[in-house]
Amino acid sequence: MKIIEVSTAEHRHEFLMLPVKLYKHEPAWIRPLDKDIEAVFDPKKNKTFQHGSCIRWVVQNDSGETVGRVSAFVNQKTVNKGNDQPTGGIGFFDCINSQQVAFLLFDQCKAWLEAQGMEAMDGPINFGNRDRWWGLLVEGFNLQPNYQCNFNFPYYKDLFEAYGFQVYFYQFTFGRPIVGALNNRVMEKATLLVNNPDYSFGYLPKSKWNTLPEKIKTVYNRAWAKRGEIPELTEAQARHLVQQMKPIMDEKLLWFGYYKNEPVAFFLSLPEVNQVFKHVNGKLNWIGKLIFLYHSLRGTNKKAVGLLFGIVPEHQGKGVDGAIIENFRQMAQNDNFPYREYEMNWIGDFNPKMIRVAEQINAHVVKRHATYRKLFDSTKPFKRMPIVG
Repeated sequence: MKIIEVSTAEHRHEFLMLPVKLYKHEPAWIRPLDKDIEAVFDPKKNKTFQHGSCIRWVVQNDSGETVGRVSAFVNQKTVNKGNDQPTGGIGFFDCINSQQVAFLLFDQCKAWLEAQGMEAMDGPINFGNRDRWWGLLVEGFNLQPNYQCNFNFPYYKDLFEAYGFQVYFYQFTFGRPIVGALNNRVMEKATLLVNNPDYSFGYLPKSKWNTLPEKIKTVYNRAWAKRGEIPELTEAQARHLVQQMKPIMDEKLLWFGYYKNEPVAFFLSLPEVNQVFKHVNGKLNWIGKLIFLYHSLRGTNKKAVGLLFGIVPEHQGKGVDGAIIENFRQMAQNDNFPYREYEMNWIGDFNPKMIRVAEQINAHVVKRHATYRKLFDSTKPFKRMPIVG
């Protein structure tokens, strides 16, 4: 076997096509868009290159057949944030069911990261936003992956753990039908604010989408940033996020809570576009775009997926979470609302408050991903991701 750095068009093709070969008989797998994968490794499209570096490899057997792939990266903004040691990352791991191939890939990543001054590696994670390509699927193999979410074989868990990776945290995907009862606790919370005119809740109409980046940045940074490893969202990143979401945004899935007209909470969702992209076979060329348009016009997609939920600290515990969910429920539970299923991605096991929110809307865990960490010095104590307050 030989390991090859991806540096040519041929190697990039092999990197993209290995999962197609591996998962072609898996009924739940949805092929990611080629352009989405390649964008991660394009310095012109991925702004993480401004403060990081990235490399990727494929492994070929003696017959020249590609049997594994992986990437490694260093993001200087997160190397030391919340870590006891400089920590890099690996991602886009796929390989045949072979410990030899897997360990060759892991060893290559470890050597490269050590040369960059790293003392640990997390994986599988993304070279960029945490809401994409993050975590190893360990539960929910019968369910289709949501857009830009990892899908893998069950044996990957054994390969990671045999190498010495340990679970740093789990990410839960909660799911439930749109129509159906909420937990009584949600209603109790919502009633706390019924007679308080300082609070208001509503979806953001399309005519006001120009204000969306600033609203997201304001609530996100006050609710989530500066907690452990969660970096602050910049204005440029917020604009970029909205720009990426805009082609598929639905105004009735973008909810905000306000206190004296200032945003203090968000409940942001998107149509789950993998339910349409699964028909384009990874190619969003002109044919793929026509297919996408056809299914969009037909209303093929019946699933919405949660993107962000957060409340700024000084308004937590006052019923804001219940009120924003109840207002959404009143609109969504009618025959004219196009979505029938709802999933909430990326709820970390280190976030008990968000887990309680999911449980209070009577959602249950339908998928579980694990983010692993490997300490290069095995004599050092391993610590899991700390619980956030």
